[in-house]
Amino acid sequence: MHHKRMRGRHPNSHFSRAPTLGFAVLLCVANAQAAGTPIPHGTLELIAENQWIAPGRDFYLGLHFQLEKGWHIYWMNPGDSGEPPRVKWQLPAGLTAGAMEWPTPRRLGTPTIVDYGYEDEVTLLVPMHADASSASQKSAQLGAEVRVLVCREICVPGKAQLSLTLPVKSQAPAPAARTSNLFSAAHKLLPQPAPRNWKFSVDDSKDTLVLTANLGHQITQAVFIPFAESQIDNAAPQKLLPAATGFRLTLRKSDQLRKPIERLKGVLVLSAGRAYLVDAPLSNPVSAKNAYGIGIYAAQSLKEGHQR
Repeated sequence: MHHKRMRGRHPNSHFSRAPTLGFAVLLCVANAQAAGTPIPHGTLELIAENQWIAPGRDFYLGLHFQLEKGWHIYWMNPGDSGEPPRVKWQLPAGLTAGAMEWPTPRRLGTPTIVDYGYEDEVTLLVPMHADASSASQKSAQLGAEVRVLVCREICVPGKAQLSLTLPVKSQAPAPAARTSNLFSAAHKLLPQPAPRNWKFSVDDSKDTLVLTANLGHQITQAVFIPFAESQIDNAAPQKLLPAATGFRLTLRKSDQLRKPIERLKGVLVLSAGRAYLVDAPLSNPVSAKNAYGIGIYAAQSLKEGHQR
């Protein structure tokens, strides 16, 4: 059974705050030829999309996790428990890392606690940029310190120090044959931008958020996964009402939602695993106003002022 996070936990809290029944820190070094660095109940490898770095061009690195059966790691929003992997890069001058790109996660957990994450194996993608100034180097050593929480019935924190050395060449880069399938599969699992003609809106009521979608055709299967923690009750059933041109999806608010939100952002998973990015504005934000039209937080401040 998973352990629910303490209320009010900051999303960037250290792993030492994560509730666990076991602890392991594995500090190892992997090179370009290594099959993987040990982590609790699995391996982790830093892989490159191309055989070499071409100055002035973008490329991808990947964090390839392989996990023992039944164990999992977490998505950017871990859900009701856990922590996502965190990376501290050690890069030479002229190389910069962009924001990690996360494949669509799975819903994991129990009827009362739901997490978002990955089982078996997954490649987290990291876009990189090589500045033109890197042309002065013959090779580049890329390092990454990765902290990861691996869970089943218990959670085990781990740390891996990864290293990868790549040549630097002025010619157009060639794909790395050994890793091309991993990168191809990872890109296919990324949520796609929603088509421009799709329209989304969100009605905000006291206890629910209702996501309405006009996609031009009926939808009979949909699950929404939010980017931010503590917005929806992850374990609550998501009530889908199909419509001729889309659907209405009712999401129960989290009891840890303390502030009104202006937009609902996340991943919409449809049938056959098709996943799309959603960024929908809220209409009728009753969470920000009380029945008299006064902002709840402004009204609370007035109340506190009178009590002083």
